[in-house]
Amino acid sequence: MQRTHKILSALLLALIAVTGILLYVSSTVFLQLFIALALAYILNPAVEFLQTRGLPRTPAILTVFSIALLSGLAVTVFMISSISGELSKMQINLPGYAQHLYDITPPAAKSYLGIETPEKLSFRMAGLLEQARTAFPDIVTPLLGIVKKAFSSTIGFVLGLLGYLIIPVYLFYLLVDLPSLKSFLESFIPERFQNSYRMKLAEIDVVLSGFIRGQVLVCAILAVLYSAGLWMIGIDLAIAIGTLAGITFIIPYVGTILGIVLSMAMALLKFHDVLHPLLCLGWFALVQGLEGMVITPKVVGDTVGLHPLVAIVALLIGGQIFGLFGMLVAVPLTAVLQVFLRSLAAWYRETEFYRGI
Repeated sequence: MQRTHKILSALLLALIAVTGILLYVSSTVFLQLFIALALAYILNPAVEFLQTRGLPRTPAILTVFSIALLSGLAVTVFMISSISGELSKMQINLPGYAQHLYDITPPAAKSYLGIETPEKLSFRMAGLLEQARTAFPDIVTPLLGIVKKAFSSTIGFVLGLLGYLIIPVYLFYLLVDLPSLKSFLESFIPERFQNSYRMKLAEIDVVLSGFIRGQVLVCAILAVLYSAGLWMIGIDLAIAIGTLAGITFIIPYVGTILGIVLSMAMALLKFHDVLHPLLCLGWFALVQGLEGMVITPKVVGDTVGLHPLVAIVALLIGGQIFGLFGMLVAVPLTAVLQVFLRSLAAWYRETEFYRGI
C-alpha cells in the first residue's frame, strides 16, 4: 500500500510538471481552450435550463449557441457604430480641444513636441483622431496582415490561427461533453473519497461560477452604467471610455482609475471648467458605491472572496510566467486554490500540533 502511494504521488508530480511545461511552451493553444471552456461554463446553465424544459441537449446547445452568437454580433456592431460616431463627433470639437490643450501646455513641452502654435497641435490631433476613427471599424487590413503572415510564417502560426478560428468547435464539443467529462473524472476517484470529491467539486463550481459568470456580468453592468452616465454628462467618447472602464474592472481598481482619469481629462478639454470633471468623478464614485454595496453582492456574492491585493499579485505573476493566458487564468486559479487552502487550514487547526495536545 505504501509503495502504491509513492508511485501515485510520483505520477501526480510528473503529471503536474508535464502540464506546467506544456502550458509554458503551448500557451497559445491552452489560451484558445481556456476561452472555449470559459464560454462553455457561462452558457452551460442556459443549456441545462432548456433541458429541464424537455429539450434534448444537442438542440438546446444549438439554440443557446445561436442566441449567443447573434447577441455577440449585435453588441459588436453597436460598439463599432457608436464609437465610430463618437470619434466623428469629437473631430468636430477638435479645434476647441487643441486650443485649450495648447493653453495649458508648458512652453518647454510645446517646443519638444513641435507644436509651437495651436494650429500645429490641432493638425497633430486631427491626424491621430482620423487614424483612430478609420482604424476602429476597419478589419480588412488586419485580416490581410494575418493572411500574409500565415503564408510566410511557420506551421506553428498557422495552427495557432486555426485554433482561434475553431474556438466555436471547441465550445460546441465542450458543451456536449461536459456531463460525460465530469463522470469520466469522477471514475478515477476511489469510492471511499467520492463524497468528499463531490463536495469539493461543488465548492469549486460555486467559486468559478461566481468569478467567470458573476464577474463578467458585473463588468457588463458597470460598462453600461459608466457609459450611460458619461453620455448624460456630455463627455465625448462616453461609450468607449465607459466600456473600457467596465472591461478592465476585472483587474481591481484599474478600471475605475482608468475611467476616472480619461473621463475627467475629456471633460476638462471639452468644457474648460471644474464642474464637469467633478461630475465625472462623482458618477464613478456613485457607481463604485453601487458596485460594492449592491451589484457585486447580488451577482457574485462572497463566492470568490479574494482580497484585491491577492488578485493583483496573481495577475502579475500569471502574466509574468504565461503572458496573456496567465493573466486570464490567474484569478480563477487562485480562487480554486483558496478552496483547498481553506480545507488545509481547517485540517491544520484540528491537528495535535496546533491544539497543543
